[in-house]
Amino acid sequence: MPTSNEIQDWTGRNVEGPDGHKIGKVDEIYLDDRTGQPEWALVNTGLFGTKSSFVPIGEAITNGNTVTVPFDKDKVKGAPNIDGDQHLSPQEEAELFRYYGRTDYEEHTHTEGHATNHGAGHDTSGPSTDNAMTRSEEELRVGTTEREAGRVRLRKHVVTENVTQTVPVSHEEARIEREPITDQNVGSATDGPAITEEEHEVTLRAEEPVVEKTAVPKERVRLETDTVTEQAEVTEQVRKERIEADSTDGIDRR
Repeated sequence: MPTSNEIQDWTGRNVEGPDGHKIGKVDEIYLDDRTGQPEWALVNTGLFGTKSSFVPIGEAITNGNTVTVPFDKDKVKGAPNIDGDQHLSPQEEAELFRYYGRTDYEEHTHTEGHATNHGAGHDTSGPSTDNAMTRSEEELRVGTTEREAGRVRLRKHVVTENVTQTVPVSHEEARIEREPITDQNVGSATDGPAITEEEHEVTLRAEEPVVEKTAVPKERVRLETDTVTEQAEVTEQVRKERIEADSTDGIDRR
């Protein structure tokens, strides 16, 4: 069990379970009123310290700035919801002992655990009460946490559209051309029988469009993200202590 001297600088240290997972940070250490020995740690387990749970530290060990307890995070977060109000009543301490499976709580129920980092006294008749009260207020500590807000995906698919282009094409057409018999062509004209039946054939040619398609890279498309900052309002209730003086002489002193 750690001693009172050993736990003096535990406030603010990280608390881990036996699996090495972080549970939270030490907010306060509570001592047993009867023995003066460290008994409980109040650990902030919620986001921004919004939830605190008690965990026994009799078997806690330290390593650097880390306090390791023999309970995992789910066990500690599921502890009975008890306010850290400087003292644990016998009933509250007994409830915690039962929750953590300790059977020796009966010998502690006649004493109260008290926080080490608060002022003295919890009532006007307590032996450690001094002549002053500490007034405290809750303050909001607002931060941010990152979560997944959505996903954007690039998807490529094929669409078909009609493309019209004009291309010139040519073709051959036959025409009859007549020429008179001259000295230059008389030889060719009289080459052969004088009167015959004859045929002469010419092959006509024509161009037609030919289509060929090729895939051509046009651009590169990628997804980028831009961070946009906007203002978000957070509203939460905070508690404040008020101290008033009551007098037996009938005068209310505030």
